[in-house]
Amino acid sequence: MNRSFFLTIAALLCCLSLSAQKYKGVVDKTIAVVGGETILLSDLESEVQQMRASGASSDKDVRCEVLEAMLDAKLYLMQARLDSLSVNQDMVDGNLTQRMDWFRTQLGGDEEMEKYFGKPLYKLRQEWQKALEEQSLIEQERMQVAGNIPEVTPYDVKKYIEATDPEDLPVVPVKYQLSQVCLYPDRAKAALAVKEKLLSLRERIMNGEKFATLARIYSEDPGSARRGGELGLASRSIFWPAFSDAAMALRPGTISQIVETPDGFHIIEVIEKKGDMFNARHILIKPQYTGEDRETAFHKLDSIRTKIQEGEIAFEMAARFFSEDPATRTNGGQMSDPSTGSSYFEIDQLKPADYTAIKDLQVGDISEPVESQDNEGYLQGRSGNLIYKIIRVDKILPAHTATFENDYTEILDKVRMDKQMEALDAFLNQKVKNTYIIIDPLFSECEFSREAWNQLKQ
Repeated sequence: MNRSFFLTIAALLCCLSLSAQKYKGVVDKTIAVVGGETILLSDLESEVQQMRASGASSDKDVRCEVLEAMLDAKLYLMQARLDSLSVNQDMVDGNLTQRMDWFRTQLGGDEEMEKYFGKPLYKLRQEWQKALEEQSLIEQERMQVAGNIPEVTPYDVKKYIEATDPEDLPVVPVKYQLSQVCLYPDRAKAALAVKEKLLSLRERIMNGEKFATLARIYSEDPGSARRGGELGLASRSIFWPAFSDAAMALRPGTISQIVETPDGFHIIEVIEKKGDMFNARHILIKPQYTGEDRETAFHKLDSIRTKIQEGEIAFEMAARFFSEDPATRTNGGQMSDPSTGSSYFEIDQLKPADYTAIKDLQVGDISEPVESQDNEGYLQGRSGNLIYKIIRVDKILPAHTATFENDYTEILDKVRMDKQMEALDAFLNQKVKNTYIIIDPLFSECEFSREAWNQLKQ
């Protein structure tokens, strides 16, 4: 799923200020005019309705803050049209598909979506496509306004430090630079054991035992196991491609062969299919490793660690020769954050097992062998694969108040962001002054965060 869609919903969740009772019985009407753009009450309610479908409850403030966000957006949209910016259609199409699939899955299919929103599917698609096209223009205009700030110079950074109370300067947390030598357990052997177990379960199902009963007993997917392995009607796009392809190829009531995904190994029974959506049961079993695997890996890592400490081999050479982690072995074992590429880690960026292993070490020390996880699936928010490792502490940067000499990049980013926010605020404030704007008295009780909007209330 596209993360920006969830971030957009999350941003709306912290929102707005009038009781829903106030709007009951009000016929759809224009509630705001911003230049040549209008905001309808139905537009506002549609946002609230989508939030509820996503699991959020709209409190008494939600409409006011959503309205303010919509007012700001209309100012950017007006300027984007004047600047002749063009819609990123590929991004819009991708986000539209993700939004449709997500709500179809949450609400239980196309018919349920139509009932919930009170509109036919084609109408929802048209409305959401228009909204996403406008959002594309709005984001481009925001980036253009923020990008027009002058380049931040070392002088700007120094001026910021001199003008800021030391207590208000950013605090740079302790950071570690680390290297590792990694070994994997015998994954082929573990996978074979899982496949044999699943084949046995599949045979029992084919001989008459109930899939749901075996799923409750054996499946390692806790969310679906208690429901007899049932996943619920959902779009194929939310599952791993191998899982979706296998499920869509099955006739209802038939059992798949073993399917491998990054989550483990599955057998699948399709209950129902509707277009590109399906409801299925599955039994998930993950490869398990024995104490013997751990003992073998730890013994080898102990031996490598001893050789490094006794000077028989450099850590970097040991990583190149012995490490089984392809991402770090080629650069002498040096670790980097998959999300940023940085070679420095703050404590909360380290895996718990890794931090436990190095928290009491000094620079140059090498940890005892530790059981941890690799970075497989890290950016998707999933747990990685089991891995055994030793870790060397290459550098420790203690926590400290940011300084020009040591933390120029961090302060540069802060100054740049502050200037971008100032530019965006100045843009909006100026546009409010120079634009014909009306806000309906229905929202006269709203306390907007931007004072310029409060002054326009009737």
